[in-house]
Amino acid sequence: MPTANPDKLRPITTTILERKEKLARDVAIPSEIGKGEVSEDLVIWRIRLVEAYAESISEEPDEVTQDLEKWSDIVSGKLVELMLPLNLALAEISDYRGVIGDIIKDEAKAQNLSLDEFYDILTKFNDTVDHASQIVSQSYMDDFKDTIAKAYYAVNELSVPMVRITETIGVIPIVGEIDTHRAQLLMENALKQGEEYDLDTIILDLSGVSMIDTMVAHQLFKVIHSLELIGVHGILSGIRPDIVQTMVSLGINMKDLDTFSSLHRAIESIN
Repeated sequence: MPTANPDKLRPITTTILERKEKLARDVAIPSEIGKGEVSEDLVIWRIRLVEAYAESISEEPDEVTQDLEKWSDIVSGKLVELMLPLNLALAEISDYRGVIGDIIKDEAKAQNLSLDEFYDILTKFNDTVDHASQIVSQSYMDDFKDTIAKAYYAVNELSVPMVRITETIGVIPIVGEIDTHRAQLLMENALKQGEEYDLDTIILDLSGVSMIDTMVAHQLFKVIHSLELIGVHGILSGIRPDIVQTMVSLGINMKDLDTFSSLHRAIESIN
């Protein structure tokens, strides 16, 4: 807590608030943003930041933190959405350290504050600026990680897509190699969408799979068996001789599986 009397602190806050729009517009718009709607958003963000800085001089620390967190959530989310770098926000935060520091100095002189009072106020303000940098950095990283996670999930979904060819029949065309992670996604996607779409049959088409080893063959058998447990009939299409050999070597009873050499034949068998 500053040693200055609260009655001496409020005029400093008021002076900064009176100049908030000018302070927000005096700083040049970064080239990464340019002109337009986003630049106007930036001015609004700056005004909110200056307001938080102004109130930090006379508010309790917890109230200041709440103000900064609200500001940070909005700014960091927009930066990630627009794929703008974190250093842009950090530059915005620090830009006002000098100019608001000058306002504090001028007000301290006008009110004949002691050196200790001036030092306490300035220290509290600088602590707020530093705290703002920490909060926005953490918020930015949280939003960034969330965006990456959503993108990763979308890519995973595309790696084992479900194509409904009728109301009750779905096809999962598998292209490329199947590793342990992708095999697990295949299992989850088949079960989830088989139940979600109330499918009677799901065809796993292996025509585009370059190689099937014992792990993949075993996982495919588990997918077919799991589908049967939820009432969905599983079919394998695109079965080549090398795939058959792998499955036989694993001891998988092919008589228990509906397998076809092509997707076309698999669909014909259902109709």
